[in-house]
Amino acid sequence: MSAPAVAVGIVAVIVVGTIVFALVSVHRLPVTPAQYIVGGRSFGALFLWILLAGEIYTSFTFLGAAGWAYGKGAPAFYILAYGTTAYIISYFLLPPIWRLGKERGLLTSADFFVDRFASRWLGGGIAIVQFILIVPYVTLQLTGMQILLTLAGYGRYNASVAVGAAFLIMAFFVFTAGLRGTAWASVVKDALVLAAVIFAGIALPVHFFGSPAKMFDRLLVAHPTWLTLQARGDYPPLWYVTTVILSGIGFYMGPQSIAAVYSARDGDTLRRNAIFLPLYQLVLMLMFFAGFAALLIVPGLRGPAADQSFMLVVQRFYAPWVLGLVAGAGALAALVPVSGQLLGAASVLSKNVLGDLLHVAESDRARTTATRICVLVIAVLALTLWLLAKTTLVDLLLIYYNGITQMLPGVVFALTWPRVKAFAVAAGIAAGLITIIVLRHSPNVAGFNVGFLGLVINLIVCVGLTLLVKQKTR
Repeated sequence: MSAPAVAVGIVAVIVVGTIVFALVSVHRLPVTPAQYIVGGRSFGALFLWILLAGEIYTSFTFLGAAGWAYGKGAPAFYILAYGTTAYIISYFLLPPIWRLGKERGLLTSADFFVDRFASRWLGGGIAIVQFILIVPYVTLQLTGMQILLTLAGYGRYNASVAVGAAFLIMAFFVFTAGLRGTAWASVVKDALVLAAVIFAGIALPVHFFGSPAKMFDRLLVAHPTWLTLQARGDYPPLWYVTTVILSGIGFYMGPQSIAAVYSARDGDTLRRNAIFLPLYQLVLMLMFFAGFAALLIVPGLRGPAADQSFMLVVQRFYAPWVLGLVAGAGALAALVPVSGQLLGAASVLSKNVLGDLLHVAESDRARTTATRICVLVIAVLALTLWLLAKTTLVDLLLIYYNGITQMLPGVVFALTWPRVKAFAVAAGIAAGLITIIVLRHSPNVAGFNVGFLGLVINLIVCVGLTLLVKQKTR
């Protein structure tokens, strides 16, 4: 059997086997909106820990972190910092959100805004924004899949066709299994990805340099400033700080993240997860080791090609079965998070736009059917964007975070400041998004991440309008 056939065959077995395992695990469960969208609100600490970790271990982590370590150096360290920042914030922020979701029977992130601000139009608007923003996030995973399948096939197969087929299979998996199916698939995904990450971060430096320490010695000789943030350029220290803040505070603002929060058994489950999820960040550090090793082994990759760096080393220097196992783990790192993202975006669209605003899917059965149809619609849109737009994995992720973090002021004010009204939240979000769109071609403005500037404008508009209306009523 040829090397490409071995590697691609192993990838196919891993992907199909994981989907079958997840479907078997959920096939007897009732298909109600609460079960399909938020897993029946019954996930314990370990199950939720695995599900929430899917937000970190995606193809972005598997390829993008190593790619930025390869192509950018020190700016990539923001990936380590923002996840831990998010977990600290989640300890305080997520239990109140879960409590309201449980008490009011909320199913989507937009439901939270509808409930707290008594405005279905605000909920519908936020649902549309989240729906739009999730598309580049899904596209990120497809780009990662293409890289993995191209390398697994040694460039001999049409990876685009394989990616499209794998993605549509995953979309139909979501159509059938819902959030609990995603959680069961995450069990397999996390085990394989952790093994692959440990291999990449330890085996590569040891095999080629003798140890990680010797690799860093070589790196500093070849690239003396690679591990230091530079004051000049597109990614200065101020960009680093504001990007960590932006990504950290916006980490749980996506529709797929809030659905995972609602699925928890209780608030203490979320607090325990906040304590132990940073352990994943320690393993994530190994992907930087893989990127640095690849920089010394296969130098010269530019732009999006840097995302291939460590997988290119595996392809060139290891047996096809090793490549297949690593690529299979990476494929799951792309496809399993996609299932949660598709479900999150589909649920806000069906519940808060089709149901609450257009009144076309209001019964439980109709809402579940509408959500399933929306899953397929989003899948097609993401595939289309992926075919038309090519950019690096980290750039796609930053597009998502720049936009989704604009939801944060509304969430925080809903919990802490009763005077804030729906129109002020809507105006703030609109102002933040407009700022991002206007500045979208610049990675930073005066050193600031553009999404962070959008968030500042968002806060100013929301707080200003709230205070002006309060003053006027006096």
